[in-house]
Amino acid sequence: MDGILNIFSYVGWVLLAIMILVFVHELGHFLLAKLFKMRVEKFSVGFPPKLIGKKVGETEYVLGLTPLGGYVKIVGMVDESMDAETMAAEPQPWEFRSKPVWQRIVVIVAGVVFNMILAAMVFVTLKATYGENYVPSLGGVAVADSSIAWEMGLRTGDEILAINDREVTERAGLQAVERSLIESPLVVRVRREGEVQSFSGPSDMITRLNRSNGRLGISYDPAVVGEVTEGSPAASIGMLPGDHFRAIGADSIAYWSDITAYFAEFEGGPTSIRFVRPDSISAVPAGAAMLGRVAEGTIYQSVVEPEASDDRYILGVRQILRTRQYDLGPAVVAGLKDTWTNTRVIANSLKRVFTGQENFRENVGGPIMIARVTKEAADAGPPFFWNIVAMLSITLAIINILPIPALDGGHLVFLIYEGIVRKEPSLKVRMVMQQIGMVVLLAFMVFVIFNDILKL
Repeated sequence: MDGILNIFSYVGWVLLAIMILVFVHELGHFLLAKLFKMRVEKFSVGFPPKLIGKKVGETEYVLGLTPLGGYVKIVGMVDESMDAETMAAEPQPWEFRSKPVWQRIVVIVAGVVFNMILAAMVFVTLKATYGENYVPSLGGVAVADSSIAWEMGLRTGDEILAINDREVTERAGLQAVERSLIESPLVVRVRREGEVQSFSGPSDMITRLNRSNGRLGISYDPAVVGEVTEGSPAASIGMLPGDHFRAIGADSIAYWSDITAYFAEFEGGPTSIRFVRPDSISAVPAGAAMLGRVAEGTIYQSVVEPEASDDRYILGVRQILRTRQYDLGPAVVAGLKDTWTNTRVIANSLKRVFTGQENFRENVGGPIMIARVTKEAADAGPPFFWNIVAMLSITLAIINILPIPALDGGHLVFLIYEGIVRKEPSLKVRMVMQQIGMVVLLAFMVFVIFNDILKL
């Protein structure tokens, strides 16, 4: 029963995401067609067979059983319906084909534009509602052994100055710039022991990231306490936000990931904790031994017994994390910047995959992969789910504008041709190209579904 419920939860979240994206995309076509007084016979979210439908005025609004897309049937347009009979008749004033080329172009690109608007609205709303979390820059990074970053030449303790000449000053900045990892060449500039050095990334970065579950191998996690849970072992020895870990047991602690690694192998019992308390905190931890002073503050050592929780042990501390809040104006600017950055990254990723720079099979995902990613995002919370929706909306926009028959980009190519030569391509050519496009898209969909299954 739990397995069945888990499957339904995956399906539910991905259906919600797809329905939002398809509705917004088709709404763009619908509203602009209505604006230019074109007759719209059907507005469908989902493909046949029809689940429910209701006709209002001249338009039937439909919810289809196959949730892999949708369509708006505009009279006088060569589309999925392949209605050759209507197209062979004399054009009527309310038909798509009777309108000026520029109006038809606007209607065709409206779906893509609406998807981009949706993504921008999501990013702006996320900035305005949740702000932006970041960890202040408090030193160098931790580099995992045998990771992509390690193979590039980066080492623990390196202070990252810039990635592809983009300055990095804090964790949020590093995460944002990591979106540029697909750029080729990738150049990371660091400061190591006072010397500035540069390192280049692999040419097949996307494939390498997929093989490592998206891990570059860089952690930007200073071992500074941001929050102490009331009643926790850490609270019992008087630890406070701002304390900086130096050692647990016999292990030196330089990064927050070192704490996680220590307790991954911890078998229970009392252990010593050594930490530095900055001079800005005047309180003295009760029962702690003062070991001396350093430039950052006073060194203390205490003995604590970590608390068992499920299959691990915890101290009851959380990493230092700050939130940058945005008013509406700055939120709009930051959200639009995120939209542009993600659009550039997604477009560049698709280009690298489809031009052979990256392993095609490893980097192409279908409905199963989308369901998994969407479910994981939904489990992490609303900001993560809506971030995935925005990313998928951008991806849908980019794919739809490609010059492939049956997609918006294919229709756009014919319209641009008509606008240049002042003559519409023959109906036969458009019908044949539409059919070819449908076959190609269907074959691609079958491929990605089987590819997803093989990668499970």
